[in-house]
This record gives sequence, C-alpha cells and structure tokens, in this order.
Amino acid sequence: MHTCIVNTAVIGPEEVLPNHAVIIRGDRILDILPMEALNKYGGEETFFVDARGGSIMPGFIDIHSDYIESVIQPRPTSLMDFETGLREAEKHLLAHGVTTIYHSLSLMNGAGDRGGFRSRENIERLNGYIKDFHEGCHLIRHRFHARYEIDNIGIYDYLRELLKSGSVHELSFMDHTPGQGQYRNLEIYARSYTTWAAACSSKTMDEILAEAKSKPVASREMLKSLAALAHELHIPLASHDDDSPEKLALMKNEFGVTISEFPIELEVAKKAREEGILVVMGAPNVMLGGSHSGNLSALDAIREGCADILCSDYYPASLLHSAFRLEEEGVLSLSAAVRMLTLNPAKAMGIDRDYGSVEEGKKADLLLVRKVHGHPIIDRCFIDGRPALQFEYRFGGGDKHVER
Repeated sequence: MHTCIVNTAVIGPEEVLPNHAVIIRGDRILDILPMEALNKYGGEETFFVDARGGSIMPGFIDIHSDYIESVIQPRPTSLMDFETGLREAEKHLLAHGVTTIYHSLSLMNGAGDRGGFRSRENIERLNGYIKDFHEGCHLIRHRFHARYEIDNIGIYDYLRELLKSGSVHELSFMDHTPGQGQYRNLEIYARSYTTWAAACSSKTMDEILAEAKSKPVASREMLKSLAALAHELHIPLASHDDDSPEKLALMKNEFGVTISEFPIELEVAKKAREEGILVVMGAPNVMLGGSHSGNLSALDAIREGCADILCSDYYPASLLHSAFRLEEEGVLSLSAAVRMLTLNPAKAMGIDRDYGSVEEGKKADLLLVRKVHGHPIIDRCFIDGRPALQFEYRFGGGDKHVER
C-alpha cells in the first residue's frame, strides 16, 4: 500500500521542488518525483492525498521546550494531573507541527523551582510518563532534555542515575544566578520571578536575590564527571546562556559541549560558529523581533550567519511562523529557514539518518502546509507515514470551506 501526496511543493533541505509528489510506503518516504512522472504509481493499492498546491515539509524537531511545565502547572498553586497534561500537550504540539519534542525540564531549586514543581519526585514522575508515552500510546515522539541548574547539588546523584538508565536524551548546563548570563539585568530577573515568588514564598525579592547569589554550586570536577558520562552514553551536551567567549571556551574545552543555547551576545554566537558549536536561538525571539529578556536578537544572529537551530522555548506556535517570516523578510530561503527547525536539530541530536528532511528512505514525519490570508497554517500531519491530524478551515457562516 502506497500513500501518494500529489500537487505539492516539496521543501527539501537545499531547495523547494514545485509541482511534485511524495510517495510513502509503510513509515518511510519511498520516492519524490515530478507530477509528470507519477504514472509509475497508481492502482488500487495507492491512496492519493491532493495537496492542492500546498507545501510538504518535515515535522519539526523541537530540542528545547519547557511548554509542558506551563500545561501541568498553569498557575503557581495549580498542579494538574501529569498524564493528562502530557496527553493534552502533545495534541497542541502536533497542531503546531512538532513531531519530535525534547521536553526541557529544569532541574532547579530556590526561586526558579515554580513552587516545588521541579522537585526530584515530580521530575521522576514526569520523566516516567515521557518514557511510557514514547514506548506506548502516543501521538508524537517524546524525549527528555535534562536542564541541570548547577546550584542544585541535591539532585546531582539522581541526575547521574537518570543518565545511566537511558532516560535522558539531551543534557544542558545552566546557571541562572542573577547578575550574569540571561539575568545580567537584575530588574529583568526580578520581573521574571516576582509572580512565582509572591505565590510560593514569603521571602522578599531582596532576600531571594541574596539567597540566589550565595548558594553553593557544583564544582568544575562534578560537571566534568557529568559531562564525561554524557559523552560516554552519546547524549548531546549543551551550554546555556553563554555570555562571554571565555565562558564558551570553558564549556567546550572543559566539558565538550557541542551546542550553545541562547548565547547572550553576538560576539559569543560568532565564536561558537568558529569553534564548530551549534547555536540554538528561540523562534519566539524571531517573531518578537528581539529577546524578551533584552539579550541577543535571533534575527541579528541569523543575518550574521551564526545561528543554526530554532526552538520553540516557551511558545510552540512560533516555529512555523518564524520560518515563513524569515523567508518573507528575505533573511533566509524557505528551505534554509525550515532546516533550522528540522534537519539541523536532528543533526544536533544525532537522529538525522532517519529524521529532519524530506528525502527518500527517511521516516515519513511530514507536514502539509499552506497559507490562508497570508498566514501559514498546518493542514495535515503525518507521523510514520500515517495521518495523525487534519484541519478543515471554513469561512462565512460555516457553510463553505477554504479550498486547499
């Protein structure tokens, strides 16, 4: 049985192929060919899907998303059922084109702990569901990105256990101490934590700042040991909020990081590119035209050729829209923009043999995309070659459907 998606533009890794067809057999892409060559396929064993001029692109691979935290804990004092939250989150993520998600869980304590949500017990619970979903009934592919805050010494041994158990698929080192990195500006730090601190703690912001600055952190040797274990287990390792070339050099030379998430300055992003380190920026940053915390603009980094990957960070809808904005504003070709959401993150995670591009032999995780009133929308999603989602847009009183 073949599935044949016809009358589509194929957004390949290097170019867009207009008026093509994509043939799927089982869970793989069998063939990509011009419409005029389609007569080699047909018959009763072929199921045709007419894209009607839409575009086919790979499903998005989101390697940094803390979206699940806001779904499970939408308010500081409201902790929802974990399994229900994950079930609902994957529906939302698929609707935004995410077919592989690296849930980026923050192993933090203190002011950034969201009122205890990031405790060992809850991390263990959520990680268990991520594993169960991936191996059992699920819509999208679920993976675990452990974000280790270096002042959380109490969870260090447990994190090592998680790495050894095969439960972690990406590891990053974070340091959110106010006064450096993402929170060089203390006013931005205070604004970021005021709501949670007020709801979950009786401490004043001055007390929270003083405590955050005085907490002990994991030693260099502890981090080197953790990094060595990650490399031994072939787990991709990232640094976070690199704010100087010196810090970036430390991360590469001491710990062997291959990914730099959200570098603070353009100079640091350029240095990462020179050193062969992949640079991750946020797709919301592209949509907003700048960083929500006043740091490096993703658009500036992309224009300077020193950004490789876009992630959703906290806003999944930004992925699709950022790609088309980059193309519409002449910053990148559509193929290059989509590559930042698909093939480049697949390469960073070491899964590009099977995922990340519309190419023969690869997994058929595909999105059928078109524009309605100038806005890109996802029409259909295929995962493992099977339909996973379909939208039908209407206008007026609902009696007419938008033509595909």
